[in-house]
Amino acid sequence: MTRIRFDFGLLSLDAALLETPTAEAITAALPITSSVLTWGEEVYFEIPVRTEREADARAIVTPGEIAYWPDGPAIAIGFGRTPASKSGETRLASPCNVFARATSDVKALANIKAGTKVVVTRLD
Repeated sequence: MTRIRFDFGLLSLDAALLETPTAEAITAALPITSSVLTWGEEVYFEIPVRTEREADARAIVTPGEIAYWPDGPAIAIGFGRTPASKSGETRLASPCNVFARATSDVKALANIKAGTKVVVTRLD
């Protein structure tokens, strides 16, 4: 199982990749450096990867699932309510390809501010 790391400077988050075309495309583009944006309890950032929305893409995710937003193109990590959420769910802006799962608590991302630099690297 391939693992990646999101390094936000004072905080890092590791994730295990799923076996999806999106995970393969993102892995091929690593390392990636970007700047974080926030939307409610979600951090997202643009990446230089373009891939299609997969058949099982969805807007509602479970905190800890890491998604690729084809409309961005961006990586989106929801860890709670967003402006689009209803009744406690974590809802992204539109359907996204879930391509990884965090191996630690994503709630720590609440401390990440817009403009923070993020570097995504492969661990294995």
